[in-house]
Amino acid sequence: MPIYSYTALKNKDVIKGTLEANNHKEARDLIRKMGYIPTKIMETGKGGESEKKVDYKKINKLKLSERVEFTSTFQILVQSGIPVIEALMFIENDASNKKLKSVAQELRRQIMSGSTFADTVARYPEVFGQIYIGLVRAGEDAGELEKTMERLLELLKKEENIRGRVVGALMYPVFVILLAMVVTTVMLVFVFPAFAEMFETMDKELPWITRTLMDMGVFLKTYWPAIPAIFGTVIFGSMFLLKWTPSRRLIDKYSLKIPLINQLIQFSNFSNFVSVMQVAYDAGIPVVDCLYLSNITLTNSALKDKISLATADVQQGKHLSVALRATKAIPNMILFMIATGEQSGRLGEMMLQATVFIDKTLDKIIDTMTKAIEPIMLIVIGGIVLVLALALYLPLFQSYEI
Repeated sequence: MPIYSYTALKNKDVIKGTLEANNHKEARDLIRKMGYIPTKIMETGKGGESEKKVDYKKINKLKLSERVEFTSTFQILVQSGIPVIEALMFIENDASNKKLKSVAQELRRQIMSGSTFADTVARYPEVFGQIYIGLVRAGEDAGELEKTMERLLELLKKEENIRGRVVGALMYPVFVILLAMVVTTVMLVFVFPAFAEMFETMDKELPWITRTLMDMGVFLKTYWPAIPAIFGTVIFGSMFLLKWTPSRRLIDKYSLKIPLINQLIQFSNFSNFVSVMQVAYDAGIPVVDCLYLSNITLTNSALKDKISLATADVQQGKHLSVALRATKAIPNMILFMIATGEQSGRLGEMMLQATVFIDKTLDKIIDTMTKAIEPIMLIVIGGIVLVLALALYLPLFQSYEI
């Protein structure tokens, strides 16, 4: 009988161990009966004898767009009835992207050595991600790999679209702010010094705003080599704070209290969350495992912690809608749809409706933010121009006073 090693969760604890089972599905069921949530299951041997391990090479991490391209091509081929090995060979020979060629080559080599497609993909969580691995495993176990790959492709395209829209909405203000900083620096370093001699001939004290900006110009001109270092320190420090767990958790927590921003964070997170839940549930994955896979998609640690508690509640026997309602993190309309699906036995269908609702709401939020950003940027630019103009012309107005 095959021996499987596993990694699983119990509440927030990580459990590792081994067990004997006839197949991967039976191993997963046995782990669940022990009260654990399986996160990784790998066949390691048979009947007490060490199974010959398949040698595998490291694969470079794929970008989201590259995963979309790989999955799209692979899905079309397997849906057309082409065997997995031949589909991978086609990508290996015809893909223009060298990374996709190497991925297809390595996956094909391991499958030809005796591994399944799901086992091979599972060896590269840093390349494909746990959601990808979990759904491929479920599809292969259910004998519906083609259908699962189609739904997985939809999820990847949706994630790519959401990411593109959010980044696109933020690009405009970032560009305007950077342009304003460059223009202001040029004014302070080159324009204000040209007026300095004229201001000195005036027998009057300069306004504080003019003195302040001229001092800033002198500082920038004198210590300009330090400016890139300052900007670099600020950028590096910001990136460090965003990645450092304690500060990131604080940022995630308080960002949920900022009007409009909190809605963007909630709906962008739950868009992927509910989509993965729906696809995983339709693939036959138990609700507890669906929650685990969906929780991986959340980028906000505060929301992730709340869903982890809901996962533990569901594992202890609570209904999905009751456990999610207790988190107070999910919009009421989504909770209503999930509760209705549970009561009617159409949970998968209602979660699909919930994804449509979330996507429409997210579109409205992004449109609202985009429309709000333009007047805000105009006010910011207008304020900068006003300050610069006052600093230049107030001394001239004072010189004409009687």
